[in-house]
Amino acid sequence: MVDFVSKLDYDINDLKNLISLLCGPQGCPWDREQTHESIRRNMLEEAYETADAIERENKEDLIEELGDVLMQVIFHADIAERNGEFDLNDIADATCKKLIRRHPHVFGSIKANNGEESLLVWDDIKREEKHQESASDAMESIAGNLPALWRAEKIQRKAAKVGFDWPDHTGALDSLHTEITELECALEIYKTEIDKAKALNDIKDEIGDILFSAVNVARFFKIDPEEALESTNKKFISRFKGLEQKADLQGKDLKSMTLDEMEELYKNVKLEK
Repeated sequence: MVDFVSKLDYDINDLKNLISLLCGPQGCPWDREQTHESIRRNMLEEAYETADAIERENKEDLIEELGDVLMQVIFHADIAERNGEFDLNDIADATCKKLIRRHPHVFGSIKANNGEESLLVWDDIKREEKHQESASDAMESIAGNLPALWRAEKIQRKAAKVGFDWPDHTGALDSLHTEITELECALEIYKTEIDKAKALNDIKDEIGDILFSAVNVARFFKIDPEEALESTNKKFISRFKGLEQKADLQGKDLKSMTLDEMEELYKNVKLEK
């Protein structure tokens, strides 16, 4: 058995062998019990934590989080190898072959003069490989587990590639205004509708249409809708914290304040930030 404890430096092979040990008969009972399904969420969480480290521009955290993502890949490979399905070399082999196939502008005779043309080549080859004969086939192939805003953006891009798109953002903005009006109508209908479940479902549909239209506006300006919403989340938390601080300075508890009083403090915070 390799003496992992006394080593000063480790490489990718050490990580693979260490995970094999942990998942083996003499390893960790929890690690040994895991399946692709049981650690599925772990992969998602590690990817998001990696994205957070990138956003914070923290090199040390990025190394750690990339390591966690890599660990998940090797963990899945080890599970598959023990099940007689595939191993890490199969993953590397499939990935290298895909990269070579989808870069004929590097390994073949096709020309790509910029990043946009390179992506077009990649997408064309991907559609052929996935037997996507129509734009809707391409839309249906988009992972359903993606955050809904990202999935909406990718769906809209697929539609745009076959010409189903506004000439500029004004059409998308008009559509957004229309959807807001339709939501207002749905809310009015809810007040008198006997079948509340149906009315609520209509409201849900209209809210979804508004979000989809907002993503479309963002797409025209190459704004990541997820990043935009998360920026707003952070902004709201910061402002609400300021609201609490102002209330505390006045010796007030939020629960005892009226909405108008809190709104006034919130407006003051907005003016300051």
